[in-house]
Amino acid sequence: MRTSTVAELAAKNGIALAHEDPAQMYAYEDLTGFLEIFWLVQSVLQTPDDWEHLAYESLVDGAAHGLRYREAFFTPARHLLAGQSLADIVAALDRGLARAERDSGARGRLIFDIDREFGPDVATEQVTELVDLRRAGSAGTERVIGLGMDSTELGVDPRSFSVPYGLAREAGLRLTAHQGENSPASAVASAIDDLGCERIDHGISVFEDPELVRRVADRRIPFTVCPNANVRINPDVVDRVEDHVFDKMRRAGILAALNTDDPALVGLDLTAEYELTAQAYGYGLDELYDIAADAVDSSWLDDSDAAALRAEITASRNASAPPDR
Repeated sequence: MRTSTVAELAAKNGIALAHEDPAQMYAYEDLTGFLEIFWLVQSVLQTPDDWEHLAYESLVDGAAHGLRYREAFFTPARHLLAGQSLADIVAALDRGLARAERDSGARGRLIFDIDREFGPDVATEQVTELVDLRRAGSAGTERVIGLGMDSTELGVDPRSFSVPYGLAREAGLRLTAHQGENSPASAVASAIDDLGCERIDHGISVFEDPELVRRVADRRIPFTVCPNANVRINPDVVDRVEDHVFDKMRRAGILAALNTDDPALVGLDLTAEYELTAQAYGYGLDELYDIAADAVDSSWLDDSDAAALRAEITASRNASAPPDR
């Protein structure tokens, strides 16, 4: 969410902010500190129009940095417990994304994100409602293609969320989870083996288990990685981008692509994530094109759409290549 929109919606909805400029709040000592601000920013979303506003700006802002396709998480647990309607939220997100697609040419899909803070029973209730809405053909639910899980990882056993993940799998939703950001490699393995996750978000603790590294590399399980965001959110875990395991992941054969996490809250965008990562590891254009192609392979696009996006990347790569001498 743009900082100007945070301030606008907070004023409209009577939410007190510590600073007139929300960006002054965006400095974190650890994931817990980040989540406090994340939840505060979430709280300004009070009406369907607010959700639509957010969805529109998020996609058009990404498109300005070359974004072609995004699978974006939305985390409505607190809003639903406060009495907002999941059907209204999803329909509003769909309207905002549809307008943004027309205006920007980028495309967006949604991943419903479980908030671990509220436990597996609340997650089960909310995923059940989502599945029921999809089966009923409720407006916008065809745009929700997956289930994820975010918020605190410390002390949370992924297996405790087996029921909502099972419901999502049976309904045909794709599965991922934020794991290994500040939880051990065993939690990454559990997300894959016990929850059936096809993709892992972050996963930076994976090198604690060499056998798990070999397994995810062999199976080409995608890892959506945010090196610069990790440094800004988790300086207690990763102090410098140069010390991040992203490059090590790729050299180990893991299907790891660059992502923006929460662009506004960490002062990043897709351009900055590529540029700063390239500077940290000495990547040239070839490596960056490889990463972009791997992002397509990491996505849940169907085969024809994925092939079209790969072709666009290849055409851009060929156009940027120096002429033969």
